[in-house]
Amino acid sequence: MADHANLALAVLAIFFTISANPYKLPHRKFEYKHSFKGPHLVSKDGTVPFWEHTGHAIASDESIRVTPSLRSKKGAVWNKIKNTNNFWEVELKFRVTGRGRIGADGLAFWYTDERGKDGPVFGNIDQWKGLAVFFDSFDNDAQHNNPYIMAMNNDGTKKYDHNSDGSHQQLGGCLRDFRNKPFPVKAKIEYYQNVLQIYFHAGMSASDEDYELCMRADNVELPKDGFFGVSAATGGLADDHDVISVLTHSLTVPPDTEQPSGSKVTEDEKKKLEKEFDDYWEKLQKAKEEYRKEHPDKKKESDYDEDDKWFEDQKERELKNIYQGQNVMHMTLKDLNRKLDMIIGQQERTLSQLGSVSGGGGGGGGGGGGVAVDTIKRHEVDEVLRNIRDTHSQISGIKNTVEAVQSKVVSGGGGAGMDMSLLSHELRDSLNNVKADVAKILNKPPGGAIPQECPTTNCIGTTFFLVIIAAQTLLFIGYLVYKGNKEAAAKKFY
Repeated sequence: MADHANLALAVLAIFFTISANPYKLPHRKFEYKHSFKGPHLVSKDGTVPFWEHTGHAIASDESIRVTPSLRSKKGAVWNKIKNTNNFWEVELKFRVTGRGRIGADGLAFWYTDERGKDGPVFGNIDQWKGLAVFFDSFDNDAQHNNPYIMAMNNDGTKKYDHNSDGSHQQLGGCLRDFRNKPFPVKAKIEYYQNVLQIYFHAGMSASDEDYELCMRADNVELPKDGFFGVSAATGGLADDHDVISVLTHSLTVPPDTEQPSGSKVTEDEKKKLEKEFDDYWEKLQKAKEEYRKEHPDKKKESDYDEDDKWFEDQKERELKNIYQGQNVMHMTLKDLNRKLDMIIGQQERTLSQLGSVSGGGGGGGGGGGGVAVDTIKRHEVDEVLRNIRDTHSQISGIKNTVEAVQSKVVSGGGGAGMDMSLLSHELRDSLNNVKADVAKILNKPPGGAIPQECPTTNCIGTTFFLVIIAAQTLLFIGYLVYKGNKEAAAKKFY
């Protein structure tokens, strides 16, 4: 029973201690001179701004490969500028990849009083002064407790124990696998008010919130004005150790926002102020009543006690929102109806134009049950005009030929003059008949019907008819020329 009572007293003491000293979140400020991040990580001269890489480290545009996957390699990258902030937070984003089931040796984050040099502890010197966070991937003590994350604070006198992987020298740690992950691994090292905390992101997702607490240590004293750095090393086994980014924030204690004890209001002053307020309120109400009695006609206008006049309740606000929404819908529907009427009007005008065109092309048939008649189309008119031009050119050629024949006959003698004049009259009559037929076709009404004097299947076309007439004319002229030549040749013997 006494143990339970002591436990309860201890819990109460802790509770009152926390209540008396509440934890305040620090103010964070990004420190770009202690950070780097891709892309465009490397300058034109091959260096990283504010950082220096040494050993087998290779800087690229996206990251810094601290060590390649080759045996017995060491590399490091160190900040050139001292950190003057007492408290800080560093987010380390990196990848450790290799072909083997296990890797070696690992990667380390450093915060020391001076920049490191090439050495046996993950690529840095031993007996350093400051903080080291090891990401150890090789199991030297054969305890099957690797990969392992641990923090070690050194005052410059301790040597790192490789055989035991520093297990008895650590401030704390956690067993976490950080090799060959689908996404980059992240570690957040926070040092605030002498409390060291390490949060770990396993790299199983791209989310920035999947951190878990790895270790926490209180009363940690770190050197002031130190340097940040990252190093790595390989041994008989080898991994690629790539540092993608180092983001540093300074942490400062927020100022005390509580009122000083001298400015707090005492109970007597509080009661006095409350009484003065009540007296003023009563005087105000009496002044309102007197004004209403003196001005009854302005009672409604000056009635400030009616809350409904100055404030709207929840129901009124909801009804107002519903009305506004319905008004917007009404205006939208009205606009849609207007656009629909415009579209219908355009369709009606288009249909009327199509109807007038179709009526003009075939409106000659008034009755519904009459005999189907042929109508002239645009392409037929073009074809008739083209045939007329061809016929006119052929007739001109025939006329020239006839004149030439006639001149020869006249010059040869007058015996055949009468026959040639008769033939000329017959030819002129035939051409007149052709012109009359063509004029009849051209004078056809637009919507009228052409009388069908022959069966539909046996009527010949205009083009074919003109071709036949031209052929006959040519044959006739050829015959006349042949006959004239014969007669001229026969007269030579007389």
